[in-house]
Amino acid sequence: MAESRRGPLKSAVPSNLVSPVRRCSRTACGRPAVATLTYVYADSTAVLGPLATYAEPHCYDLCSEHSERLTAPRGWEVVRLATDTGPVRPSGDDLEALANAVREAARPQDRNRGGARDIDPMEVARRGHLRVLRSPEP
Repeated sequence: MAESRRGPLKSAVPSNLVSPVRRCSRTACGRPAVATLTYVYADSTAVLGPLATYAEPHCYDLCSEHSERLTAPRGWEVVRLATDTGPVRPSGDDLEALANAVREAARPQDRNRGGARDIDPMEVARRGHLRVLRSPEP
């Protein structure tokens, strides 16, 4: 940790105030968000669906209580997409895909992948897309 004249530097924001969990967008509500609300102004529709992967600037994250009590302006329609209020867990397919990607990255590179590919006699070694070439004979 960095030192200053007064001692160790402290974070400007105490860590107990910053949470990795997305919170409800409603004022004074600190509950965890479980759904995302989006307005489609052209269709006069409010769409309430599962929590979006990323926080979007024109969407609102809502907790379970506020998402259940949601009403739309007069003349607007509310479309409620199926939401799962339980914690999101990786599926078996996600874990298998991750394991396969790690195995592929750890596999040694085969220089003659193409089989019939001609090897340049000037090429000494290869690293990724870069090649090391012999100096031309004078």
